[in-house]
Amino acid sequence: MTVPRASTSTPTTPPETASQPVRHPDAPAPGTSLGSHYVHCFGCGPQQSSGLQMDIRAGEGVEVTAEFVVKPSHQGGPGLAHGGLLTTAMDEALGSLGWLVHKPGVTGRLETDFLRPVPVDATLHIHAWATGVDGRKLYTAGEGRIGGPDGPLAIRASALFVQVKLEHFTTHGRPADIKAALDDPDLLKRNRAFEVNP
Repeated sequence: MTVPRASTSTPTTPPETASQPVRHPDAPAPGTSLGSHYVHCFGCGPQQSSGLQMDIRAGEGVEVTAEFVVKPSHQGGPGLAHGGLLTTAMDEALGSLGWLVHKPGVTGRLETDFLRPVPVDATLHIHAWATGVDGRKLYTAGEGRIGGPDGPLAIRASALFVQVKLEHFTTHGRPADIKAALDDPDLLKRNRAFEVNP
């Protein structure tokens, strides 16, 4: 009996053909809050009471910093953040890097290493950076530390994001939400609303 081979997965390490990411001239200045890309986003949306409500800020070059407080509703094991929730936080931070190079996209692949548990009520500080650009692909990496930027390392991640056209969202998204995002009079927020994960 022949066992079928698994398909080759897309790595999160940039290929040799990738170029160094360059900060777009219109990117927000270092220290500027990127704000929410969509008010109902679980990662950064202010109207998601059980969400992460992450504060993501532009860093130097093609880097961001972010933080969120682990709430009781974020538990996996008793008193500890759920691993999937921590992965969501990394996905949100890594995905926001597309805004700095003006290549917003969707998550193609995300790899996460969990190094230590993150307790409820702890603040997770995330530092994320772009590692390469290759056509429509943006390669990223980051880490999360407990209690401060120099705190114990809890999580590492790397991801590949792929630029997509607006039709990706208008075809697959719930029509009422697409309309609400498109009707937002704030052009910046309207554009950033479609900088989400599939």
